[in-house]
Amino acid sequence: MISLHPRIYKLFNEDCREVMLRFPPHSIDLILADPPYNISQYSSGNILRVGKSMLNNDIAEWDKVIIKPAEYLDVFKRLIKPTGNIIIFSGYNQIGECPICSYPERLKNPYHPTQKPLQLIEHFVKIASNPGSIVFDPFMGVGSTGVAAVKNGRRFIGCDINKAYVLASQERMESIINVAHKPLP
Repeated sequence: MISLHPRIYKLFNEDCREVMLRFPPHSIDLILADPPYNISQYSSGNILRVGKSMLNNDIAEWDKVIIKPAEYLDVFKRLIKPTGNIIIFSGYNQIGECPICSYPERLKNPYHPTQKPLQLIEHFVKIASNPGSIVFDPFMGVGSTGVAAVKNGRRFIGCDINKAYVLASQERMESIINVAHKPLP
């Protein structure tokens, strides 16, 4: 576990399937998951996006690992509180006009190809959880869900198998804790 403020956030540089086994049942208020889309297995070239630049389907090594979000539903249902919510992104082209983040918000180092805009994630956090809630992102990437959660007075738990992404997430958490963090109830 990585955190300078474990009461506020906890980050794991581990496969989420292993981490979730350690969580007690009904302990999470919001699961906001953005699993790898496995784009590279379905395409043999760049993907044309109307009115936008081409999307290179050779996203990253982690995108080549087959992940089926439906296979996570049973464990998500075990973890979620009876009044909790589960939100799962299912593809790069399924969330309207803001599927990925742009500069200057987008991190350059490390670069994450599907980083979501903070405004979008904050919207989901605000409507699907309450201050003091525990928000869990099993595929946190560079931590946008964590930033949105902490910024809005929620606790955050996140996992990613990429150490550079986890360290970037920690840096982002720490940069907002004393600036934009709303106190926890």
